[in-house]
Amino acid sequence: MYTLYYSPGTASLAVHWMLIHLNTPFSLRLVDFAANAQKSPEYLAINPSGHVPALVVDGKPHAECAALLMLLAERHADAGLEPVPGTPERADYLQWFFYLANTLQPAFRAWFYPDEIAGTENNEAAKAKARAKIEACFSRLDAHFANGRHYLLGNRLSAVDFLATMLTRWSRNMPKPATQFPHLLPYINRMRSLNSLQEVHAREGLTGWITPAAAV
Repeated sequence: MYTLYYSPGTASLAVHWMLIHLNTPFSLRLVDFAANAQKSPEYLAINPSGHVPALVVDGKPHAECAALLMLLAERHADAGLEPVPGTPERADYLQWFFYLANTLQPAFRAWFYPDEIAGTENNEAAKAKARAKIEACFSRLDAHFANGRHYLLGNRLSAVDFLATMLTRWSRNMPKPATQFPHLLPYINRMRSLNSLQEVHAREGLTGWITPAAAV
């Protein structure tokens, strides 16, 4: 049994989605951002970073979205969401996880919270830098899908697709969202057709983006 600490639409979305996809028992604990609950002493005892997600596994809390996705894939190996260690596919899997977690996700942090990066007086400059990095990452992903592959690792869904899809969703209100990249759009639509992604949107009360867009 798992317990997920989450807030709708945040970095906890991918973990919530994967738990649903795995059809494994779990409970939810809402972290109320409006009340700044993520900075409360009670929550900081669970995740000292003060971020979501946090996932209690066998009575012990763990954090970091990408790490939790990898952990769940490993614990539920029968679902086939992680490549076998030692294979070329495994190397690609690890590379994409670290690229998304270390390059694209922090750029979104800078886009949404530019004052953290350069102070309020430099918000616009920080957002411009963040936007350029995000669009460069999407250009790289777009080129990766130019050969018609279905998923990041080819024709096999893996845990890293949960992270990638969540991050493309985060761009939905940006000047150039991920859906405007022609080779990336079919991938996004393929992921949006998954019942588990539609279910997590329903459970978190999220609307709009989940509706597939027309192909470019």
